[in-house]
Amino acid sequence: MQLWVGLGNPGAKYAGNRHNVGFMALDRIADDQGAAWRSKFQGQVAEVRFGSDRVLLLKPGTFMNLSGQSVGEAMRFHKLTPGNVTVFHDELDLAPGRLKLKQGGGHAGHNGLRSIHQHIGDSYARVRLGIGHPGHKDRVSGYVLSDFAKAEGEMLDDLLHGILDGAPKLAAGDGAGFSNAVALRMTPQRKSDTASPTGPPPAPKPADPAPEKLSPLQRLAQRFR
Repeated sequence: MQLWVGLGNPGAKYAGNRHNVGFMALDRIADDQGAAWRSKFQGQVAEVRFGSDRVLLLKPGTFMNLSGQSVGEAMRFHKLTPGNVTVFHDELDLAPGRLKLKQGGGHAGHNGLRSIHQHIGDSYARVRLGIGHPGHKDRVSGYVLSDFAKAEGEMLDDLLHGILDGAPKLAAGDGAGFSNAVALRMTPQRKSDTASPTGPPPAPKPADPAPEKLSPLQRLAQRFR
């Protein structure tokens, strides 16, 4: 079994926040598979399958700063290791709509990751979901706790669709395949790049007459083309 954790804050007040994009990703996966959420491990859990790969989805209900409590409890119950855990979270250092898969490393000041580090260590995988940076550190708190702008709606929907497209690859351990599925949603190939040319081919340019058949005046004109 794998444990996929989406980070966010519980409650309708926070549902559309940039900080809750991890919750949004797991909601999209659960909705697609018709999986029901139920209360457990100080949060909400749902179980999905991708072929033979069984995945437990977890949305901690402890608020962001205490996310590790919920994650640690779920891991202990199912006897999992950090290598079985993948955390979906918002990432200030990536442009909106960008996604990067990372194994291990620091928490970069993210309070949800900081809490998880304290409970299970730092060797779990992360799906970093770009939300962009407000430009100054003093604006970060208000920025992450504000909703995505209306103009970002299409980008966000494409990102979540891409995660859904790539989820079977991620479950199978194919990180590159997962990232590629998201990239295809975010930058789909334009129809003009793949469409076959239509209409008759251009007529070939008529060949010039042989030099010996030209008049002296025509030969002189050719020299100055």
